[in-house]
This record gives sequence, C-alpha cells and structure tokens, in this order.
Amino acid sequence: MVSASPSGIIKTLTLPLASGDHIIDPPVVLAPMAGITNAPFRTLCREQGAGLFVSEMVTARALIERRTETLRMIVPGKGEWPRSVQLYSVDAAAMKSAVTMLGKENLADHIDMNFGCPVPKVTRKGGGAALPYKRRLFTSIVQAAVEAAKPFGIPVTVKMRIGIDSDHETYLEAAMSAANLGVSWVALHARTAQQMYEGKSDWGAITRLVEHLKPTGVPVLGNGDIWSGDDGLRMAQETGCAGVVVGRGCLGRPWLFTDLVASFKGETNRHLPTLFEVREIMYRHGELMVEYFESEDRGCRDLRKHMAWYLKGFRVSSALRRQFGLVSSLKEFRALLDQLEEQPYPVAVGDAPRGRTSHGRPVTLPDGWLRDPDEMAAIELEDAFSGG
Repeated sequence: MVSASPSGIIKTLTLPLASGDHIIDPPVVLAPMAGITNAPFRTLCREQGAGLFVSEMVTARALIERRTETLRMIVPGKGEWPRSVQLYSVDAAAMKSAVTMLGKENLADHIDMNFGCPVPKVTRKGGGAALPYKRRLFTSIVQAAVEAAKPFGIPVTVKMRIGIDSDHETYLEAAMSAANLGVSWVALHARTAQQMYEGKSDWGAITRLVEHLKPTGVPVLGNGDIWSGDDGLRMAQETGCAGVVVGRGCLGRPWLFTDLVASFKGETNRHLPTLFEVREIMYRHGELMVEYFESEDRGCRDLRKHMAWYLKGFRVSSALRRQFGLVSSLKEFRALLDQLEEQPYPVAVGDAPRGRTSHGRPVTLPDGWLRDPDEMAAIELEDAFSGG
C-alpha cells in the first residue's frame, strides 16, 4: 500500500507487519548484497536514513540445518527493526520449512525472496534470476512462502530481474503470479541476468511493471543505477514506482541514504560529507565489525574490502591506501584515519557508478533449463552463500 503527495511523488510505503502497519517514509530500501549487508553495514545505513534494510541472502536449506554462519547472518543489529531476511531456495518444501522456522522462533518481521541473483554458482543450479523461467516452480515456491508466513503475520516480498536475457524475459508474468499469490510488493532490478551489472538499467521496464501490476494494487519498487538522491527521486518520477532499492550505490557511501531522504522530502541542498566526516563513519564501521564478529582480527579483515569505496575520489596517497587495505586492528585503523587531510566531498567521482561492474555474459544454466518453462525440476543448493 502506498500514498502520494499532492505533487504525485510517492512519499510513503506500507509494510503490513503482525504488530501493525510499518510506514517506510521515505520509501528507500537497502538491497541485500553478498558479503556487504551484514548487521554492521545495515546499522550504518539505518543511521543515515534507510527505511528498510535487508540481510544478506541466505539459503533456506542452510537455515533449517541451523548452520552457524547462516544464523549469524540473520542476527539484527542493536535496535534494528523491522528485521528483514532475504531467503533463497529452488525447492518449495525447503522454503516452507525455512519461513515456518523464522515465524515460530520469531527471527524475522519481513521476508524477501531472491529471484534476481545472476552469479553462475546460483543460476547453474536453476536459482536466482534463472528460476522465474520455470513458471510452475516459481509459483510453488512463492506460494509456499506466503502461506507459511501468513499465520505469523509476516509479509513476503520478491526481488527479481527482467529475465535471463532479452530473449527470455520473465518479469511481467512472474510478478503478476507473485502479486496474485499475495506478496506485499515486487522489486525489480531493471537488468537481465545476462547483463550482470554492465551498462544502464532499463527504467522503462520498471514503468511497464508498474502499469502491469496496477490492477492488483501491489506496489513495485525500482532498483538499478541509483547513485545519488536525485537519481532515486528521478526514478520515482519517471517510472511511478512506489519506492527505490539501493545496492551498489551505497558501497562506501552509507550517507547516500541521507541524500535520498533529502531528495524525497523536496530539499535542494545536499549534505555531502567532508573527508573528516567520512573517516568517523569509517571508524564506526570498524567498531561495529569487531563487535559483530567478536574478533578484532576478523572484523578488520572483513572491513578491508570497504576501504577503496570509502576513499574513492579523495586525494589519498597510494602508500596510505595500501595500508588501509591491510588494516588489522582498531588502533592501527585510527592511526591511519588520523593521517587523512580534510577535503570536500568529490561530487564528480563520488556520484559515479561503483561496486561490481561485471561484463555481460551468457547465463550459466542447468542442462536443458530452457527446454520447458513448465517443468518443475530444480537442484537445491547445499552450501550457504550470499547473493545480490
């Protein structure tokens, strides 16, 4: 359910929780990203204004087998609410069991389902962006999740791509199926799996999906190429989507959510952090990481991948950048941060695309996957992993 301002720009998005409707205002959602959207990063984005913040993707099989690392991945940060978990499965029974577990043990307030991951280790098993091609299988999995979540009052949403490639687009049919089954919204990353993360996303597909689902009343959220607050507002204006989902744009830039909130509120002045402000966000990220992993060494090791994103566009010597990439303790991290010189935010570089830029390539699929779209067979993934 959504509501709009007099100007027609979407201002709020409703998530129907068991405890009552949660208003996501403005409707800005942190996308699940492999190895990124753990509790520390979600906390940073929440502090900067994200309205909803989804966990890294976890497999239903790994969850019901109670694998230690999988259970860690769904633990919320302090004060994190609603607790959003993204699930993956290619098997309806496993999905039903995982959702039931989350409900019975009160481990989630919202469940998102991944039908958009394009990476080969997922699609070669018939998962992620490959799965909606199998109509009956897709319907069975979504139905299993919605029905299992209903007794607990947990809303279920789906995230998908346009399709496998331009010859096998699935988003309109799959989204209508999901809407008719009772999902709360559909989020569309406006690229095919074949595109991976290259080129520009097709916002026109978001517009088409909005119109396609209008008779159902199910909102559509848009995802793809949101690098600034103005991008998010423009997507809403151009496509009519009910909200935006932000992924790669916030890598090393959790303040993108502050920018998005300001844009959705109609503010024209952007608050972009100086390097001194950025360094304090970086240190807070480090502290949260160490607390989350209960290990200074592991927390700092996981933090390293964020360094280049945080410092992108700022004038920092190559020697110092290398040291950031090897940081092993908070004391060392603080000493490195104190060597940075104050600088204004580098808008030209800071608002540019970042993160994964994988070039398009043929999608890796199970043998004979494209032969019959009504076939039910699929292969369950055995290992826990994250996907985007």
